Amino acid sequence: MSYDVDKPDEQWRAELSPEEYHVLREAGTERAFTGEYTDTKTKGVYSCRACGAELFTSTTKFESHCGWPSFYDPKDSDAVELIEDRSFGMVRVEVRCARCGSHLGHVFEGEGYPTPTDQRYCINSISLRLTPDEG
Repeated sequence: MSYDVDKPDEQWRAELSPEEYHVLREAGTERAFTGEYTDTKTKGVYSCRACGAELFTSTTKFESHCGWPSFYDPKDSDAVELIEDRSFGMVRVEVRCARCGSHLGHVFEGEGYPTPTDQRYCINSISLRLTPDEG
């Protein structure tokens, strides 16, 4: 798939820390309950740490107690792309930034969370950058 932001691997490696690169470009995962935004209640917009695309808002963030920031809906329906992920002997749905293709996390459905969409976008903090609302 082609993306609006398309950089050679060497450029991604130069722009991202080793930890960011591992999660965003190699589909890694940060350890549960260690991420910067897991428990934050700050109001604002969460953007892709790799390209700056706006992905989620604090109004859709909720406490799932899963160890990663959880959202029930992206900011815009075309902000993320969903891809079947059959790694590690499981079938899951990977969430990527639609602008640059960076790995964000996974989305789960039907887990009984009290959300309007019955979905949990389980997103790595290191994949995001929070811009707090002004005021």
